[in-house]
Amino acid sequence: MLKYVNTDIVFQEIPDETTLAINISRCPCHCPGCHSSYLAQDFGNPLSTDALDQLIADNDGLVTCVCLMGGDAEPQSVNHLAAHVREKHPGMRVGWYSGRLRIDHAIDKHNFDYIKVGPYIKHLGPLNCRTTNQRLYHVVGNQLHDITASFWK
Repeated sequence: MLKYVNTDIVFQEIPDETTLAINISRCPCHCPGCHSSYLAQDFGNPLSTDALDQLIADNDGLVTCVCLMGGDAEPQSVNHLAAHVREKHPGMRVGWYSGRLRIDHAIDKHNFDYIKVGPYIKHLGPLNCRTTNQRLYHVVGNQLHDITASFWK
């Protein structure tokens, strides 16, 4: 089961959204220079559908998007939670930040509005650097539209 360590309301991870970012532990990616390397550890609270519903209720009216930050160790669980948000919280947009190079086959893109892929590579920089290897996609139907450039000013 996925575990979450903490949450925060953020404004930069998903363009034009006020996002409830849920930081998930047990990250298997181990990116050198990662700003959240503590998330590689196995700790936190279970992220069940009930827990997710409570996190959303606690932030009712404050957020437009829920973003799962990590979960690469259990992409099928990420997909399950995204499908749950779609069903139980209509109008709430759903994002996922993955450190993998590609979207896992367990992911049904229809469950998401946004998907970020790519490990952090220090010399290439984060999403707001034009040289980044990471990509943020807006999911429309089954199509991925690269919106990474929206981070570049």
